Amino acid sequence: MNIDRIEFITWMQRIMERFDILKEQITLDQNKLRVIDGEELLDNQDLLQMLKISNRSLQRYRSSGRLPYYTISGKLYYKLSDVHQFIRDGFSTPLRKTKDNT
Repeated sequence: MNIDRIEFITWMQRIMERFDILKEQITLDQNKLRVIDGEELLDNQDLLQMLKISNRSLQRYRSSGRLPYYTISGKLYYKLSDVHQFIRDGFSTPLRKTKDNT
């Protein structure tokens, strides 16, 4: 069975359009899963990249209670508003000058 070039290209374009539709649907579904009470949830990777910190630092912030988190199906999530508050709290604490730092 021989398929001419134009027919092949047409079929490939249709297949790629279907892939694009599926990709959009998957993205929408993932975004729905990452929203709770109308608020976006971030996972560890999102936060590590956003704050440019190590995994250990993030764990320390969780353990100390400075950064609230939620566990859903064994995975850790953070509310975007909590992350913003964490960042604001970090800026509002002034550094103390010591005799060595002057």
